[in-house]
Amino acid sequence: MSAGQGVPPAEGHPGGLDAAEAGFREQVRALLGEERVRRLAAEIAAYPPGTEAAHLDVHRWLGERGWLAPSWPAEYGGAGLGAAEAAIVTEEMTLAGIPDDVHVLSIDIVGRFLLEVGTEEQKKRHLPALAAGEEIATVLFTEPDAGSDLSGLSTTARRDGDGWRLYGQKIYNMKSQYGEVALCAARTTDSPVPMHGITLFLLPLRSPGVHVEPVPALCNDRFNLVVIDGVRLTGADVLGEVDNGWSLMNDMLQLERTGVDFHAKARRLLDLVIERAAASGRLADPAYALPIAALDARLRAGHAMAWRQVRNLGANAPDPVGSAMAKWYVTEQIRPVLETGLEVCGLDGVLSAWDGAAPDGGVLEAGLRLGPSHRLASGTSEVMLYLIATNGLGLL
Repeated sequence: MSAGQGVPPAEGHPGGLDAAEAGFREQVRALLGEERVRRLAAEIAAYPPGTEAAHLDVHRWLGERGWLAPSWPAEYGGAGLGAAEAAIVTEEMTLAGIPDDVHVLSIDIVGRFLLEVGTEEQKKRHLPALAAGEEIATVLFTEPDAGSDLSGLSTTARRDGDGWRLYGQKIYNMKSQYGEVALCAARTTDSPVPMHGITLFLLPLRSPGVHVEPVPALCNDRFNLVVIDGVRLTGADVLGEVDNGWSLMNDMLQLERTGVDFHAKARRLLDLVIERAAASGRLADPAYALPIAALDARLRAGHAMAWRQVRNLGANAPDPVGSAMAKWYVTEQIRPVLETGLEVCGLDGVLSAWDGAAPDGGVLEAGLRLGPSHRLASGTSEVMLYLIATNGLGLL
């Protein structure tokens, strides 16, 4: 099994991909297999410390075909396709070694919010540029004292004439130093019910009063602290209804969770481990072959779970419990994949991309530093288990 080929076109759905979907996967895979993309992926992997991927040519190349956001209507820069094609692009980009943070933030999160609840003016202002890979959008939800429980956020939007002035701090967000706009949650009304009174704003990140500074992190891409000091926004910057942000965040972030993106990351890592094991002769040793085979089976099961959620989205029948199950199951496989990779690669596996002797461009070492974040991003494993226990099993 070669790297990048661990997700066959028909895997993950009882009926497989139909002919059009399978053909679309082959087209996307062909584009991402071009020399210019392979060269770009190698350059990104070798970026020195303090350098990270943001505006990428490959986003523009996909955007020229309407493939960066393939499920969006053509009038907004998409291709008018469906949830399956969107999932295929996510998978193939990850398998090709293209970092997915910008795509997830700009297209899967902010773009989805805009499509679902944005005004026509907001859609025309942002969606075509996002779909073309020309603009980056990011998310400002988490705060120093409000992490997984966003009902505890303290960023405030104070009334100022016919608009608001925002004050507060957001932390652990990514790409804000490059972004043009951010989806920012702020409290517009004091209420004894903490979930009430939160509003979503489209915050121009290059406004006076927005300060972005790095926060130390283990991964290549930096986290940011964003300080918002009196930025004035108007009704045109409100996304959805005033005071209804909690409901929107709760509903829309569930749609983000299919597990497809996390599965692709785990799949790419395991494919590289398989290649290393085969090259060293360890794949013939049951001590290595059996754990690898077990991991391969788990990832195929996780892929089936994730694609069930994709099909649910395509049918406009999202399953929040099923999405939580898929996200939890897939992300829990990444740690054993990394541990098996260390068993196969030995000390070579901890060489970074900045060491010329690092196998596979230091992908395993980067994965070791990034690995813990998968259990946190898009909802922690503990929150996923809570959702499964309460909404699915009725245990609490």
